[in-house]
Amino acid sequence: MTADASPSPSRAFVSLIGAGPGDPGLLTLRGAGALQNADVVLFDYLANPELLRFCPQAETIYVGKKGFSEYISQAQINALIVQKAQENGGQRVARLKGGDVFVFGRGSEEAAACVEAGVPFEIVSGVTSAVAAPAYAGIPVTHREAARSFAVLTGNTQEGGAHYERLSGVDTLVLLMGVRNLDQISADLIAAGRDPQTPAATVQWGTTPQQRVATGTLATIAERVREAGLEAPAVTIVGEVVRLRDTLRWFDTSQEFGGALAGRTVAVTRTREGASALSDVLRARGASVLEVPLIRFAPTGAEAALHARLRDLGGVSWLLLTSNQAVTALFTHLDHLGLDARHLAGVRVAAVGPSTARSLAERGVRADFVPGTPGARHLGAELPARPGDVALHLTSQVAEDELARGLEARGVRYERAELYRTEPAQPTEHVVERLRGADVVTLASGSAARHLAALAGTDFAVAAMGPQTADAARAAGFTRVTVAPAATLEALADAAAQAIRGGAAATP
Repeated sequence: MTADASPSPSRAFVSLIGAGPGDPGLLTLRGAGALQNADVVLFDYLANPELLRFCPQAETIYVGKKGFSEYISQAQINALIVQKAQENGGQRVARLKGGDVFVFGRGSEEAAACVEAGVPFEIVSGVTSAVAAPAYAGIPVTHREAARSFAVLTGNTQEGGAHYERLSGVDTLVLLMGVRNLDQISADLIAAGRDPQTPAATVQWGTTPQQRVATGTLATIAERVREAGLEAPAVTIVGEVVRLRDTLRWFDTSQEFGGALAGRTVAVTRTREGASALSDVLRARGASVLEVPLIRFAPTGAEAALHARLRDLGGVSWLLLTSNQAVTALFTHLDHLGLDARHLAGVRVAAVGPSTARSLAERGVRADFVPGTPGARHLGAELPARPGDVALHLTSQVAEDELARGLEARGVRYERAELYRTEPAQPTEHVVERLRGADVVTLASGSAARHLAALAGTDFAVAAMGPQTADAARAAGFTRVTVAPAATLEALADAAAQAIRGGAAATP
């Protein structure tokens, strides 16, 4: 066999990634890079699904476990990792695990399965909740005067008794997965010689906007946790360092977490391909953000007709662009045809709003017209076109006809060319389950409203970007609709906060 005929080496590779304790900002740069390169991602219950925005191209599989219930057994997870790595001549698999891979995460078992199967792998360490959850609660696990050592323990009560006696010299104890057994753990620690008055705290959903903290002593912490209604996932800290929370508390008292969005879940609908900048605005206000891909963009089904029309724009007075995706797709097709922005020199270009106008400006084209209020309705009413002018609308196959009706009523000749297609993007079942628990859902387009209704029904409070999207949401069956007063991310975040407060703004 010649060198040219030899089989290519397998691409099979597994990245075991620590997803961190919940705050998506605590994912490491290496972890983000591994997700971006993945063909398949397996993620568990404690891995924030927001992290899936780093891998829009990948197949995603939920293999999570919650408490003592199993969605899928560990042996099945091990086999699935290997299977996916070996499929299709070899794939890059990212296994996204809550916290750190090797801190009570059974990552060593998954690594061993890779070794046995001959699949190369890497360990991408993550921030463990054992130190991050206490830190976000204002509790350092060490302090020069109060604690010079700490130990991380599992909440398995079978390890009490003599095991706790061996830890008698450790200043701070951090217990993971121990909420259910906290009564027994506390009794065992006291029996092993710990002072019942030792300060203790339990942190649920540490590092996230849902974080809740109960404090007490070793003798009372179990009762305090029950009174507060705290459940897994939670971390319990035992030691003198807990007293420092009164001084160092910061996360749940900072100004950015004091508004209507603090601790609330906002679902941001977006395309399959990209993350939403709105998410960053919402997180800065203390919201927990769930990014839900409802739409994917696909190539046009009429490329020949589109290219013929783009090559010859003779007779066209106005090009109408009504989304950022339309701008992106237009310049992709121009490039495919060997053309660039100079090809548009003889045509006036209109953008539906400032965001679309900015997308044009980034490509060297200044919009000749932008309506005073964003939206197809206003573009159709305000476009400075004369009767008989030809307006070519470059859009998807599902563009609403409001723009066409507005222009044709004024005697403007309306044409439409399909630049791309808009199709449903099916989120994972885990994401859909979390979506149903969202306090409010943001919508930036009418198609997003329709896809949301088809996916999960209409029993949601929604915040809509503009009156046209709001009208589409109501037409799809949504009754609790709040309209952003302006076409900006900050205004949409304001609308989300107003929706949570229960007041729907009047449609402009």
